[in-house]
Amino acid sequence: MKDATGRQHGARVKGAGPWPFITFHSYSLAGRHIVWRDRQHRKGLDRESRALETVPIAFWQTQIYNWYVGLIFAAGSFLFMLGSALSLIPGGAGVPLHVINSIFFAGSVPFTTAAYMQHLQAANASAFALDPASHMPRNRPALLGWHPHSPGWLSTFTQFVGTLAFNINTYDTIHAPSRWYMQDIAIWLPDMVGSILFLVSAYLAFIEAGHGYWSWNPRRLDWQIVFINLLGCIAFMTAAVLAYVPRGPEAAWIMNVSTAHLFVGALCFFVGAVLSMRESRQASAE
Repeated sequence: MKDATGRQHGARVKGAGPWPFITFHSYSLAGRHIVWRDRQHRKGLDRESRALETVPIAFWQTQIYNWYVGLIFAAGSFLFMLGSALSLIPGGAGVPLHVINSIFFAGSVPFTTAAYMQHLQAANASAFALDPASHMPRNRPALLGWHPHSPGWLSTFTQFVGTLAFNINTYDTIHAPSRWYMQDIAIWLPDMVGSILFLVSAYLAFIEAGHGYWSWNPRRLDWQIVFINLLGCIAFMTAAVLAYVPRGPEAAWIMNVSTAHLFVGALCFFVGAVLSMRESRQASAE
């Protein structure tokens, strides 16, 4: 845990966060006590400090933008849940395999869309400033940005790249190659890459919201969101490991367990997305 207290322009500022990041600032300005949290700031959910700014709020930090990000994530998660459920039913409930695989690919598209929308917020998030009114608007928005010292930027970037890997993984399943090693190269490898990046992204989001390497704050909605998403990424990771195609035959239960973990992961993402929609509504009501 990185914890620092200092003075800036005569104000006592306390900062905290998991080393080497500072994700939390607490200070007083003009007789008001202000709490600055990295995650809420980049999403535009910190209404207290936003009220002090003199520049208009960017559209990617509005309540409706955050709500739609959650909705799109929920749509992608639902399609992954649907594809997983059909895969677990013997005979796929009469649905052809290529259709089920197409459902997975269709679900990966909203994932990529929402992941980029979320990264756009991090790419254009301003750094901490004692006086929010000092923030200067950009002439044009940054499409990717470069903020390697921000856990939020690192989290959204790795997540976005991970969704691209899932695009490849799910598309290749529609017309899967017949040879086992080609299936591992075209399908399993992108799945592993995407799952690893998702897991890295989820943990970065977790430490950003919890301001430490580990935290337990179940009463906070933002913590609930990042924690349930972390669980979902762990389930996706185990599903990917079990999905490896061996040279010879394997027990049918292995793929069933992999698919079940995929369903659990998608369910966690769905719950996290719905909670994030709720979060955006609460922020607008404050």
